[in-house]
Amino acid sequence: MTSQHRRHRARKASIPASIASLAVLGHLHGAQAQGSPERLDEIAVQGQAPLAVNAPAEAYGAGAGAQKVSLQHSSPVGLNLDTPSRSGSRLGLTPMETPASVDIVSGETARIRGQNSVLDAVSQNATGITSYGSAGFGIGSFTSRGFAGPSSVQTLYDGTRMYVGAGTVTFPYDTWNVERIEVLRGPASVLYGDGAIGGIVNVVSKQPLFTPQTVVRVGGGSQGTARVAVDTTGPIGESVAYRLNVSGNRSDGWVNPHGEFQNVAISGALLFQATPNLSFTLSHDFGYQEPSNYWGTPLVDGRILKGTRFNNYNVRDARIAWADNWTQLKTEWTPSADVTVRNTSYRLQSRRHWQETEQYRFNPASGLVDRSDFLEIYHQQEQIGNRLDATFRGELFGLANQFSAGFDVNHISFRHTNNFNADAASGDPVPGYSVPLFGYDPGTFPPNSRAIPAYQTSTNQASVFAENRLQLTDQLSFLTGVRFDAPTLHRQNLQTGGVFDKSFQALGYRFALLYNPTKDTTLYAQYATATDPVGSLITLSQSLAGFKLSTGEQVEIGAKGYAFDRSLEWTLAGYHITKYNLISAVPGNPTVSTQVGQQSSQGVEAAMSLNLPAGWRIDANIALLHAQYDEFRQGAVSYAGNQPIFVPERVANLWVNWAFAKDWEARIGLQNVGRVFSDFSNTARLPAYNLVNLGLDYQVTPSSRASFRVYNLFDKTYAIDGNSVNGVGTNWLLGRPRSFEVAYTVAW
Repeated sequence: MTSQHRRHRARKASIPASIASLAVLGHLHGAQAQGSPERLDEIAVQGQAPLAVNAPAEAYGAGAGAQKVSLQHSSPVGLNLDTPSRSGSRLGLTPMETPASVDIVSGETARIRGQNSVLDAVSQNATGITSYGSAGFGIGSFTSRGFAGPSSVQTLYDGTRMYVGAGTVTFPYDTWNVERIEVLRGPASVLYGDGAIGGIVNVVSKQPLFTPQTVVRVGGGSQGTARVAVDTTGPIGESVAYRLNVSGNRSDGWVNPHGEFQNVAISGALLFQATPNLSFTLSHDFGYQEPSNYWGTPLVDGRILKGTRFNNYNVRDARIAWADNWTQLKTEWTPSADVTVRNTSYRLQSRRHWQETEQYRFNPASGLVDRSDFLEIYHQQEQIGNRLDATFRGELFGLANQFSAGFDVNHISFRHTNNFNADAASGDPVPGYSVPLFGYDPGTFPPNSRAIPAYQTSTNQASVFAENRLQLTDQLSFLTGVRFDAPTLHRQNLQTGGVFDKSFQALGYRFALLYNPTKDTTLYAQYATATDPVGSLITLSQSLAGFKLSTGEQVEIGAKGYAFDRSLEWTLAGYHITKYNLISAVPGNPTVSTQVGQQSSQGVEAAMSLNLPAGWRIDANIALLHAQYDEFRQGAVSYAGNQPIFVPERVANLWVNWAFAKDWEARIGLQNVGRVFSDFSNTARLPAYNLVNLGLDYQVTPSSRASFRVYNLFDKTYAIDGNSVNGVGTNWLLGRPRSFEVAYTVAW
């Protein structure tokens, strides 16, 4: 990855984020939590029975019974094929009823497996999804079905799209407030607009309950890790319920010096049930992060030296800080049993700040590590919008029919402050800032490389969408969908005063047939189109303003269902995706781009969840694909036939649980990720890797649990990201070494 990939970031001022500061932060920011009941960490209230494993989403809402902390699979593990989802369809269909590949990962499944970040929960549980990028990128970049990055795999929060600011999204990141994560694989432009040719990741938060309950978790582990979290909900009178979630994490990190990280997440929500058919939910989420300042380890003769694995070559005063505030007002009205109207008004504000050096390259001539890209960046981003949709159930031509339609409007203002014009921000090493491989002084950030205001943008977006499901027979249904987006951008250069305006139009649609040969089996076929922006839409540069949106199309066939008296859930899908109008440098003039080329991918994906006798359970998925640039040239060089950067062609996850004794449960997780390349020529290779994670839980009392986790059991040295120059790898971003954590969860 070149330094240009690193330059699209932003920063924010710091707040003390130690665990002891949680109460103070909660008071200062008045943040409120939103969410729905936990399915594993929760406690039985007055002996109420736990919810069923595959309880519908409605059971998660207000008035649902709480449950105890139980090890006997009381959480919504499995594929959740009968859980209604709005990520694969706005009609509220279950995955069994949706002609697409949809994963539903419950928040409790992520927490019980020790996945404290959304990034880990998605990449270690969802089918065929991987992540790459430093913690300094934000919540990271996902890959899906051969396509990579936040402009191809969208991140949503409660179904609302967060526009990518210069390649960076920093919220949501903590799984404590997550009810479930819904992952739609394949083009999703018909639902969410441009930027979703690979799929979407929708994080659904917990919601207020009218049943009082409180859950507390404390934990810690190696590298000085400490965690604390509180979740409380209950009624305020007969028609109002609240929810408050607070979590904080800190660690010294696994690199030295200055590899520590810390964060705080505070979420609150108030539900007002005005009438049995009308409800209002006001929520606010606050997130503050200071991620690790680690950007990679230099390669020596193409490998990582044992003695440099835990070294951090960033400057001493490196700093990354982000703060996000997200306010939502949701209204749901059901005037009749056949009509549902939903409206969401929201405001998102992000403040981000980076100051560090991001590139390290070992120089064999001098024996030193040459450092470059001394970057300082600030982001100020605000997104205000409203989404309304209505669903109608009735008949069409005498056949059962469901129809949904709505609109989405928003305004995004963005301001970028950077030091890109400074000599230290270039890709060349800064004289005097090279350091030895060992025993070095990190030094400080160059004083003459401070950021100045660079540009600001104003983006307005309006879209309309519709979706329909016609039940042709008891076993056959026909689904259609369409969406039209019309964004406009105004950009002003704050240094020269120059301005430009750009408008786009994007149309996405989907046709699908779904057939149920039995009540426990679904077969489907779909054709869908998609669009991807040229870059981050709200930070589009004038050099790219003349290009049109990249377009794509997918054909997918699949099957899903149950077997063995529903003890087995399974899915199988095959697909082919083609993306047109890639961006390439002009031959002989690499600083000028043109729009040419084509990229494609085809593959198969399978997942299963199996309950076995004697307390055994197996959850597994695998994705095999072939992705390539069909047509892609830079100068006189053609990359046709090469594998797209950071896209693995094999991804597999396996989790095995065993309740081996009363009140005890053990689990093992295995993850396999195929090799990837960090350059177009496929010469800078990052090796494939296998990871093993362990878990052990003991039910101390009916309302408390002790947990023990081991990550990267065999202490595998592996790379999750990398940089290259002229097809030669320069440094790798290494993953977490072997480490352990313990936690205690109690509820009442």
